[in-house]
Amino acid sequence: MILSVSRRTDIPNYYSEWFYNRIKEGFLYVRNPMNAHQISEIKITPDIVDCIVFWTKNPLPMMKRLDEIKYYSYYFQFTLTGYGNDVEANLPNKKTTMIPIFYIIFHELSNFFCNLVKYLYSLSLFSCKCALYCSHRQYLGMFRGIS
Repeated sequence: MILSVSRRTDIPNYYSEWFYNRIKEGFLYVRNPMNAHQISEIKITPDIVDCIVFWTKNPLPMMKRLDEIKYYSYYFQFTLTGYGNDVEANLPNKKTTMIPIFYIIFHELSNFFCNLVKYLYSLSLFSCKCALYCSHRQYLGMFRGIS
């Protein structure tokens, strides 16, 4: 089983404590999004989980406790954008925190574990603010600034 953590919300950023508690307990409950009355218990022990995929814009809250998932195969799908804190208000500063943590994850962890980090650049933000001043070339410039 591949455990996707998570496409619904950024669990590594906002709920890493909850996630580590679930790993410790060996199961979690999942509500069916199409039927709110249907709740399933899912076992998430290392013998059942083939890989954990962490989808996040901020893996920092998880980093000091990675030893707690050492018996699992996992990797981070790290999304790093060129948007400022006016757009992504709940993230640490990109230049002072997020880019350095990306380098730490990519260089230090990837040296020990192949394919542990994937990064994603997403150009799919549509807003009146960006439409007024951001051309495609400006988006590419933002990407060059973080790459």
